[in-house]
Amino acid sequence: MKQISLSLLLSFFFISVCCSSKKTGTDAPPPGPPVAVKDTVYDETGCQYTSYNKLVMAGYQGWFAADGDDSQRGWYHYRNGRCGGFFPGCAAVDFWPDMTEYTKQYKSPFKFADGSDAFLYSPYDEETVDLHFKWMKDYGIDGVFMQRFVGEIKNTNPSGKRHFNKVLENALKAAKKYNRAICIMYDLSGCSSDDVAYLEQDWNELQSLFSLFDNKQHPTYVRHNGKPLLSIWGVGFNDNRKYTIADVDKLVGKLKGANNRVSVMLGVPYYWRTLNNDTENSTLLHTLVKKSDIIMPWAVGRYNMDSYNNVAIGLAADIQWCKSNKVDYVPLVFPGFSWGNLQDGKADYNAIPRLKGDFLWKQVAGAKQAGAQTLYVAMFDEIDEGTAIYKCAKEANLPVNGDHKFVGIENELDSDYYLWLTGQAAKWFHGESNLNATKPVR
Repeated sequence: MKQISLSLLLSFFFISVCCSSKKTGTDAPPPGPPVAVKDTVYDETGCQYTSYNKLVMAGYQGWFAADGDDSQRGWYHYRNGRCGGFFPGCAAVDFWPDMTEYTKQYKSPFKFADGSDAFLYSPYDEETVDLHFKWMKDYGIDGVFMQRFVGEIKNTNPSGKRHFNKVLENALKAAKKYNRAICIMYDLSGCSSDDVAYLEQDWNELQSLFSLFDNKQHPTYVRHNGKPLLSIWGVGFNDNRKYTIADVDKLVGKLKGANNRVSVMLGVPYYWRTLNNDTENSTLLHTLVKKSDIIMPWAVGRYNMDSYNNVAIGLAADIQWCKSNKVDYVPLVFPGFSWGNLQDGKADYNAIPRLKGDFLWKQVAGAKQAGAQTLYVAMFDEIDEGTAIYKCAKEANLPVNGDHKFVGIENELDSDYYLWLTGQAAKWFHGESNLNATKPVR
């Protein structure tokens, strides 16, 4: 496999009333097409998702914008700064969304081979995010972590904060409508020490702005260990970040406070336990992990189909370390990886092939067999780096991209295949016994 630069990869990847800690993990889900909702028993305070345990949730970037939407950010995250815009031969995305079901669409600078216009969406539009959450319900995916990029929301970037606040507003409304779990995840990529400290201010603002933990308004906001869950991604990586483990340790202490106000999930490097490879060699990381409630190691780019068994051999040991230290462990799975357009490196198209779902299911099975109870899926809508599981255009139905190209869902599959397969993983983690290491047949 081509070695993917960690620093480049990480630079682009880039949540009051508390519920009871009572869990509903073995309760039978209610009937309802097409896939039953998990954990629909509410606790006495009205909170639906009282634990991350047995849930399969994905990351939701929500960072795209379209020229003509109300965000006024142009083709944000579709455009590529390396080549100066968004036009044939210059794009930041490898995959193209399947636009069939979107009610609000924006004509892009791209066309299909027959000369017809290619359209895109904006998550700034409420109806677009509503559609995404409807898909989560339709395919049985429990919900998402709403990514919040600290470098884009700090006070020096008001358009960024406005954008992510609006996308979050859309998502909170849709999560309630479709009974999907939702949680805030802050991404520290590109941050300084001051930026890390700013996270606390933004977190407090969100609670006030959205009445975030009002159980009537937001009954599906995830709790864990009896407290609202907040995720912080990007601590302990050895890629010369401008903030430290100590900065994040201080932040976690403030967020939890004397009364342990929140549960915290940390996004850590893949080799967090052994403190090598992608991880800073500092035991301070282990000290911080022990203060958290959940950890989620970052697996994207760490293996492919051929190397998975050798790299993921430490999964069971990671889980056992966490059990011994009373920290919950959430493994990450991803369908594949591609960033040929983002990096302007044509060899990077399908850098980690999807293999018609075989690669994703191999990871799902590996996590399950290692004893994992929960999954994080990277990502719901990440078409920049080709990890998206939502509906994308197939290989035979892609716009023309000058001397470059776009990457599509395999022609033998439907555009919704990876949503469906992720829903099958959710069934397995919910306790259905007819699933195993053999990839299910649709």
